[in-house]
Amino acid sequence: MLKSLAVFSGNANIQLTEEICSYLEIAPGSIKISRFADGETFCSINENIRGVNCFVIQPTCKPVNEHLMELLIIIDALKRASAGSIVGILPYFGYARQDRKVKPRTPISAKLVANLITMAGANRVLMMDLHAGQIQGFFDIPVDHLHGLPVLLDEIRMNFRSEELVIVSPDAGGVERAREFSMRLRCPLAIIDKRRPVANQCEIMNIVGEVAGKKAIIIDDMIDTAGTLSKAAQAVEDHGALEVYALATHGIFSGKAVENINNSPLRKVWVTNTIPLSDGAESEKIVQLSVGRILGEAIKRIHHGDSISSLFI
Repeated sequence: MLKSLAVFSGNANIQLTEEICSYLEIAPGSIKISRFADGETFCSINENIRGVNCFVIQPTCKPVNEHLMELLIIIDALKRASAGSIVGILPYFGYARQDRKVKPRTPISAKLVANLITMAGANRVLMMDLHAGQIQGFFDIPVDHLHGLPVLLDEIRMNFRSEELVIVSPDAGGVERAREFSMRLRCPLAIIDKRRPVANQCEIMNIVGEVAGKKAIIIDDMIDTAGTLSKAAQAVEDHGALEVYALATHGIFSGKAVENINNSPLRKVWVTNTIPLSDGAESEKIVQLSVGRILGEAIKRIHHGDSISSLFI
């Protein structure tokens, strides 16, 4: 039983919070989040947290702005209630794709969100599989960046033999992530060369590497509309792959994502529960894996001042 530790949750992923608290053998902190008639968010902490190390579980998934505002208001409430420390646990960091100026006169929204969380009163943040690792440098407070790789690797090892696999990166930007999987599984790596004429649309160009006669697993950090993923799966199959699967940490599943997956050659898609499955995202092809144990262990080590570096890989 951990003392002087409280774990609070916004409305974004209550189930994940319950899994984390079960691992820590504590009850979730008592908190009430309500809204005024005009939509304003109100938060009340219903227990004494003076001097207590407080952890707030809140992925900023859709509706992104609503969940982000909840996070900021909870952090502010904890700060004004004299919490000993406040750690924001963001299993999924919204606005991560806006990490640079893509053309003149555009924002860097990831930096703006980092500033908001810091100014709200967070002393530390913990995130999982950022879309761009450099976002860690956007914060002026300590950042712990965990990966869903251990959970996903275990799933691959239970279902496949290394000699029958090829790991596929859906684009050049994901090569480092895919290489981590291929090195640990000791199997080949292939890369899809693609072009993206407009946002959320892509054109598959070529495959670098050999996928023929192999079971291909496409590795990505997130699945949004699944347009890229379904086209990548088709390209891999067209190049001779026996079977095609996909792994991703964050299952956003916007728009026609489930339809795209169901109509693609993908046999199965594994994602973690950093984001709860949205309404209509149920499919026999989609399987969720829990990261509750990893996050729970990270919270325990932060609370005790122990190293969490062994959880980074």
